[in-house]
Amino acid sequence: MTEPLQRSEFAAPQPAIETPLERLRFVRQIVAAEAAALRNVANRLSPTAVRAAEWTAATEGMVVVTGIGKAGLIGRKLVATLASTGTPAQFLHPSEAIHGDLGMVRSDDLVWALSNSGRSDEVLQILPMLRQQSAGVVALTADDRNPLAVAADCVVSLGRHAEACPLGLAPSTSTTAMLAVGDAIALLASRLRGFSRDDFARFHPGGSLGKKMTSVEQLMRPLAECRIASQSATIRQAMTATAAQGRRTGAVMLVDEVGRLVGLFTDSDLAKLLERRNEHQLDQPIDNVMTRDVQATQAGTLLGDAIAVLAGRKISELPVLDELARPIGLLDITDIVSLSEPQRAVVPLKPRH
Repeated sequence: MTEPLQRSEFAAPQPAIETPLERLRFVRQIVAAEAAALRNVANRLSPTAVRAAEWTAATEGMVVVTGIGKAGLIGRKLVATLASTGTPAQFLHPSEAIHGDLGMVRSDDLVWALSNSGRSDEVLQILPMLRQQSAGVVALTADDRNPLAVAADCVVSLGRHAEACPLGLAPSTSTTAMLAVGDAIALLASRLRGFSRDDFARFHPGGSLGKKMTSVEQLMRPLAECRIASQSATIRQAMTATAAQGRRTGAVMLVDEVGRLVGLFTDSDLAKLLERRNEHQLDQPIDNVMTRDVQATQAGTLLGDAIAVLAGRKISELPVLDELARPIGLLDITDIVSLSEPQRAVVPLKPRH
């Protein structure tokens, strides 16, 4: 007869969390525990973290990140951070490394080796070859007394922290600390490299983030699709100015005799005029009622910055000007709604039975 399985001390049942308030308190405690660990890590970081960033910024080849298990998963995310902020990087799986992938490591590459314990067999097995083939090894590990730290050229010590997992087993606090420190080193390296917003835009062409990092010319309505009139025109003449094609814009851009923007008159301005029963002003010069203090932006401005202006000033139209203050297009709020996060209806989860 098969003997029943014996519960280990680690398999002791956890107290039930019955009420919604208790469950909320539990998740808050986990987040608070990890936040507290991050504060401790920040306070204990030494100049070796700066040295790691300096080496990373100076690397002529790539940063090769390696780690196993949860540390390996953190390593993959750090590769993404490095690559997107100007530092070429790739991940090397320790198990694949001993079957040929060590060939990806070159003499001008810098290795980041990740292991909280510093005793991961798979990482230690390839460490001698990594040191031999690369320009150096940076270790992100709990302390400077483990085998990985002893063999590395630069050790960034994270400290030892109790895991937020109630059992004290699942990597949680330790991986959060490793990710935060790795991000910090990567971002300092990016700054040392002189990585700019324009560089970031080149590396992020897709999605709403990519669009926000492009110039306003990419999304503005070109002049041929805008309403534009002389400041000497009447309100009626200006408001009947139509676009050659495309959708109607919500404002008329008013220019002087040399084509420079001097004012703006919106559909809202017209609506206010009619609400006040001032129809007799329709045949008066628009110069008398146009908005002269016009918020505009220059060609080449990042779309994200232009969106911030629209939101900050609570306006719906933003003229785009050339170096001589002449309109070349108009950014309309309706054209950028798609770049905002969609509001999703909250559907309550049904309890499982």
